[in-house]
Amino acid sequence: MTFNETGLKPEILKAITEMGFENPTPIQEQTIPHLINSTQDLVALAQTGTGKTAAFGLPLLHNISMQTRDIQGLILCPTRELCLQITRDLENYSKYMTGLKTIAVYGGADITKQIRELKSGGQIVVGTPGRVNDLIRRKVLNVSAIRWMVLDEADEMLTMGFKDELDTILATTPSEKQTLLFSATMPSEIAEMSSKYLNNPSELSVGRRNEGAANVEHHYYVVHAKDKYATLKRIADNYPDCYAIVFCRTRMETREVADQFMADGYNADALHGDLSQSQRDTVMARFRGKQLQMLIATDVAARGLDVNDLSHVINYSMPDDPEVYIHRSGRTGRAGKSGISVSILHMKETGRLKQIERIARKKFERKMVPGGDEICEKQMFHLIDRVVNVDIAENQIGKFMPLILDKFEAMSKEDIVKHFVSLEFNQLMEYYKNARDLNIKVEAQRDPSQRNDRGGERMKFTKLFINVGKKQNLSASGLIGLINEYSKRHKIEIGRIDIQRKFSFFEIDSAYEKELIKSLNSQVIEGHLINIGRVESNSPEAQREGGSGSSFRRDKFDSGSRNSRREGGRREGGYNDRGDRQARRRN
Repeated sequence: MTFNETGLKPEILKAITEMGFENPTPIQEQTIPHLINSTQDLVALAQTGTGKTAAFGLPLLHNISMQTRDIQGLILCPTRELCLQITRDLENYSKYMTGLKTIAVYGGADITKQIRELKSGGQIVVGTPGRVNDLIRRKVLNVSAIRWMVLDEADEMLTMGFKDELDTILATTPSEKQTLLFSATMPSEIAEMSSKYLNNPSELSVGRRNEGAANVEHHYYVVHAKDKYATLKRIADNYPDCYAIVFCRTRMETREVADQFMADGYNADALHGDLSQSQRDTVMARFRGKQLQMLIATDVAARGLDVNDLSHVINYSMPDDPEVYIHRSGRTGRAGKSGISVSILHMKETGRLKQIERIARKKFERKMVPGGDEICEKQMFHLIDRVVNVDIAENQIGKFMPLILDKFEAMSKEDIVKHFVSLEFNQLMEYYKNARDLNIKVEAQRDPSQRNDRGGERMKFTKLFINVGKKQNLSASGLIGLINEYSKRHKIEIGRIDIQRKFSFFEIDSAYEKELIKSLNSQVIEGHLINIGRVESNSPEAQREGGSGSSFRRDKFDSGSRNSRREGGRREGGYNDRGDRQARRRN
């Protein structure tokens, strides 16, 4: 099938032909004819990088009326970057549609400018839920007559804690509109949203639900926790042309890894929540322009980034949620290209790997951390290939050749090669001289009887409770971020996590129990008074909460809930963002 066979308007076909569009991707091939010819709601499941923007954007432009400047289409997406990317794409697709205007609205930018644009009129609004909700509340953005509603990266919007905003926005839109929901995964919350807001939707899918991309290889290394950074360096050295995002768990870890990585001479930079918008834009411009080889980032900071041609995604720290891993790995292997998703694991994370394998329906291949000789050989041949394939500026070099040949006259060809290689690699070879083996050998592992059911070495854990749960949009990763922030550490071992509606249970290394309780108890975060404490043993509540022989005091949770207050207009993120931005403390 070609785009000419989809039935799109000639002016749209002209624009996308100039952009190099030839044949639709699978999701576009299924979606475009459906949306051109039908008003039925749609749920479309496809991985990141499969062409979802064109899948909904092209038919939306085809159907839009140019006779009015009223808002006809509303597109919601999770981040500023994705909002701007969608807007740019729609502007390119509509290049020859005179009078068509797309307006981008998002947080972190001057709202007065966006208000002026809305008042001047346009047919399509692309926005983040927080800013769209704010503009609707100010009665500046009127969506009561829209004909199309698009929820792009819907699973990410829910992960980032936008459920309340989405509910509010959807409630203000007309019931007779066509709603299009695009998602990479299909968690229960997406199914619930589809049932609540979509009317008998058709469902299209590229690949199976929650499945990893087909053209991505999944590799993992098993090392001691103290050797993770050394392993990252060896991976970077072993793939000289690597163009990658390295995912860390928290802002603190991101800063530490990035600072050390850059100090060691690697072409990298960091992306995390402490950066201003201008700093973030600068880093991303350098990375997109391939002036940076590796970007060290947190999940939240990297959401919505649209970067093509990534060769690798490197999981410096594994995510707690398997669906987050699927999103990470989907950033490479895009547009039909191949990619590699690499995970650096310590022993306690191998159990989590099996869970991800099962959900993503992908087999992970264990790789051995390369040794010094292997890396030096790889680097040398990479240099040789560059020398062989370099373009020679004959006019500039030719006039110097007699002098150059005179300098080399006393040296054989072999000596010349040795000198060039030594000049380039003496330091690298010295660094990797007698490099130790970082791999954990099977025979060096402890006897299985000495390991716990999470696959890690036996450790004493303490079970704690905290009066925050799903109602406050707390996720497992958000709880880990909260622990890291208030303990001022990022390597505390954390065991089982159980997120309930109004409270949660979690296990931590007993050595840090008192420190965490002291620093976090009675803090006010997001307007919520925190109560945290050790779960007491042998009570009926403990048995009811999982049979671990521990209990909690119900009155402590209730007091925390009574003292909580909701602020007007929840910010983007919430507790779910805790692993990536500082808690706001209000006294």
